[in-house]
Amino acid sequence: MAETAEPQTQQTDDSRHAARAERRAAKLAKQIGAFSRAHGGAEGQLAHVGRMGTRIVLVGEDGGWGDLMAPSYAVAESAAQKAGLTLHETFDGDFAAKVRTGPYEWSRMAGIQVGGPSNG
Repeated sequence: MAETAEPQTQQTDDSRHAARAERRAAKLAKQIGAFSRAHGGAEGQLAHVGRMGTRIVLVGEDGGWGDLMAPSYAVAESAAQKAGLTLHETFDGDFAAKVRTGPYEWSRMAGIQVGGPSNG
């Protein structure tokens, strides 16, 4: 009897994990959709960031950009698919050129090199 209890517990844990991943993918897909609507469409790229999960980088048709975090690559990929997001393999020059940065980004990302405020 103990032999059948262990596989059953494993199946329950797997089912719970799959349901949680599905809910997270659905929530991310909703957020991707909202970003896309706000920016006239969007494209994306998935970047594995180790134990933290996978970063979903979003670039809108208007040049606006943002990102979301997914707990795994599979969840990120599922969310992108559910949202109908066009994915790029890499954040290459053509894709990166769509990003429009403003004064905030210049002061925070390049400020140290060009005499802007420090990050401290």
